[in-house]
Amino acid sequence: MSSVTAMRTSVLAARTVLSCSQAVSLAGTEVTLLQQNTTSPPTKSLLGYCSELVAKGGQGLVPGHRLRYATASGRGQQSTNEVLMVAPTAFEYNSSAAVDNHFMTAVGEDEKSLVREAVVREHEGLRNMLKDQLGLKVHLFDHSEAHGTPDAVFPNNWFSTHGGGEVDKSTLVTYPMKSESRRRERREDILSYLRGLGGYEKELVMEESEGKGIFLEGTGALVLDRANKVAYAVISERCDRDLAEAWVKEVGYDRLVAFHSYDGEGQPVYHTNVVMAIGTSVAVVCTDSVTDAGERAFLLDNLRAHRAVVEISHDQMSRFCGNVLEVMNAKGLPCFVMSTQAYDAFTDDQKAVLRANLEGGVHHVPLDTIEKIGGGGVRCTIAEIF
Repeated sequence: MSSVTAMRTSVLAARTVLSCSQAVSLAGTEVTLLQQNTTSPPTKSLLGYCSELVAKGGQGLVPGHRLRYATASGRGQQSTNEVLMVAPTAFEYNSSAAVDNHFMTAVGEDEKSLVREAVVREHEGLRNMLKDQLGLKVHLFDHSEAHGTPDAVFPNNWFSTHGGGEVDKSTLVTYPMKSESRRRERREDILSYLRGLGGYEKELVMEESEGKGIFLEGTGALVLDRANKVAYAVISERCDRDLAEAWVKEVGYDRLVAFHSYDGEGQPVYHTNVVMAIGTSVAVVCTDSVTDAGERAFLLDNLRAHRAVVEISHDQMSRFCGNVLEVMNAKGLPCFVMSTQAYDAFTDDQKAVLRANLEGGVHHVPLDTIEKIGGGGVRCTIAEIF
């Protein structure tokens, strides 16, 4: 493992003071906004997006509620009620990421401002659904053009967190990213905030493998069965098999289910989390994309061992039906969140299976612009906190 990663382990007894960010909390709304220090002023869209917070003024950090729900004996918790998001205040088409993300669509220079307004509005709708309808706690950061992070709206790719119960020691992991612009998304202010929030006993720092051209892009590359300690991975330029195996060993999972996936045009799929999603009692997977019969059978056997499985087509995958996420609502009930495009693409029979296995229901919001230009859906925009 030492040849591809560096690991530092520490017990963090005290909360970390954020020297690089400004915290604003709004009583009763369960939202925390954190802005990067920068010489650039906040964008007009950000000011509109966060006006409800700014108007009430910063009151300092409030200790986050850490709702945890009972799970079956010996099993970790599959989903959470607490997430981190990055407002797309400096969002734009990322040509370097588009090389192997065929879900992305380029946009002209004259359309950039309109696109940014649209994605901020869509992101706000998603955040409001999570917070107001479902009762999640949302920790919200922003970014600016000066930071050169056009894809920062997708924070789940560069870090993940793992609580006690899922693993022996609560763990914070940072990941090696293929695109240089995406490497800049790893921010010390966010990491300091997470350390203070979660008090993680162990940190796994994997990004030094970037120098060797070896990548593993977080929960984009790894779709996790947290309850049963199984990691699923589509092998691609953004997901190295050996590094994924090393992750399984170091984090304390039981096994890796690795396979290859191709879109309807026969091109390799860049991330596992557009192919499949795993909830407590139900999973979604595009079996059409797994052309090797042995890999497909092994994948389905592992999924069906613990939950119902909804199989989707290539067309449904292209509409982000695989890029959905289970979260826990305020009552501790599992819900699926997804884009309206994805919801509309599921058949009535598939929706019935989802609802039968999700006590908190299925919830959706429009995310068309983020999906079209950014190449990622609802799942990509949400980083879970355990």
